[in-house]
Amino acid sequence: MARGTTQIFFASTLYGTATLAAALDAGLFRPADRRLLLVSNNASNPETTPSIDAMPGFGLLGARFDAVVSWNDAISPFHPGGWAPRQDDVPMWERYLRMLWDLGDDRLELVVESIQVNPSLALAQIFTGAPIDVYADGLMSYGPTRSKLDPLIGTRIGRLLHLDLVPGLQPLLLTEFDVPPELVPTETFVKVLGELTDTAADLELPDGQPPLLLGQYLSALGILTAEEEEQLHIRMLRGVLELGHTRVVFKPHPTAPARWSRLLEEEAERLGAELAVIDRPVLAEVLFQRLRPALVVGCFSTALLTAASLYGLPVARIGTDLLLERLTPYENSNRVPVTVVDALLPELTDRTAVEAQHLDPDASRLAGLLTAVGFAMQPQIHPGLRPAAERYLGQYLNARTRRYFKRRRLTALALPGAVPAQLGFIPRNSTVRRVARRARAVKRAALG
Repeated sequence: MARGTTQIFFASTLYGTATLAAALDAGLFRPADRRLLLVSNNASNPETTPSIDAMPGFGLLGARFDAVVSWNDAISPFHPGGWAPRQDDVPMWERYLRMLWDLGDDRLELVVESIQVNPSLALAQIFTGAPIDVYADGLMSYGPTRSKLDPLIGTRIGRLLHLDLVPGLQPLLLTEFDVPPELVPTETFVKVLGELTDTAADLELPDGQPPLLLGQYLSALGILTAEEEEQLHIRMLRGVLELGHTRVVFKPHPTAPARWSRLLEEEAERLGAELAVIDRPVLAEVLFQRLRPALVVGCFSTALLTAASLYGLPVARIGTDLLLERLTPYENSNRVPVTVVDALLPELTDRTAVEAQHLDPDASRLAGLLTAVGFAMQPQIHPGLRPAAERYLGQYLNARTRRYFKRRRLTALALPGAVPAQLGFIPRNSTVRRVARRARAVKRAALG
């Protein structure tokens, strides 16, 4: 009896599930005997946070698969983000999951997100012989792989499926394994999102085309404090009011504390504005279709680029300067999304730029910036990018672009811009660096 083929599609977000649905609709996967959608709830407290299969619109997307199974249930009581199988236990876990999901001895093909971290990495480790496709549903695809990937995993990856969020820009993700990128057609993705419009049909929204503010819950990532994030939302509100708007819609992150919305409502009342808060876990793209907002405002959400590139909506950013300063370590994978948004989109407080909405980027210039940032983030993964990084820094490093680089990082990598121009005559050699370190140590000792 011939062995069958089962494709396992992994998703932890509704946006990612929509990306998979669009890829299927576009015929980007070869036929299979069975297609499973494996969902995971990666929230800090999954017990109190709805899983994506409980969100409005999931049923429409999930209908494209033969079955939907839960990763949380399969590995309970472990948390999806923190668990991986011990090497000696891998055969046992494969037998268990084949039995649990009725896989028999089928040939398996995996389609996963964020392959460099769990749960996708754990899934790839358990099904050791399965070929892998990776799909990217956000701006991180334009940055380097966040950590060095085991060649036994990396060499199994056949392609990177991604959305055309920045037309003309090629992903850097997984290029160390020569993984070719493949676009999920924009028109197909927008059509899939159009199916979800009715999930917000009963939402009470203000008349007209009010601006839409997007929350991200950055304090949960340790990037901002809760108080700083509250102030960021208030800055969003004040910014759109200064542009002349009086009705505003706020879409908080689904797992953000409810008190943030209340604080924003209080501020809106104080400023004489009408604020509507979306208290249901609907995709921002659904609101783009329902509202056609006059302006979409956020920090560095991928939704800002889907609004601009996929729906032609005006957009503005706020807070990226603070994020570029705060992100640690330098190789933090959020750095590339922040850089893309900061480089492309107008600052909310710059009225002229917001009204002009000049978002037609010089793709080669932006690619050069991201190559330099990518090398600075992961020089060991991408040593071959050094010449391109040096060229970009030598030609374009100025007061505006320096925000994307840390002087200490440039110094550690001996890149242009590490030494202030007035000190450029000092030779760059190990003796000078050693003397400088010794001098700093003596100074600290004297001050201490």
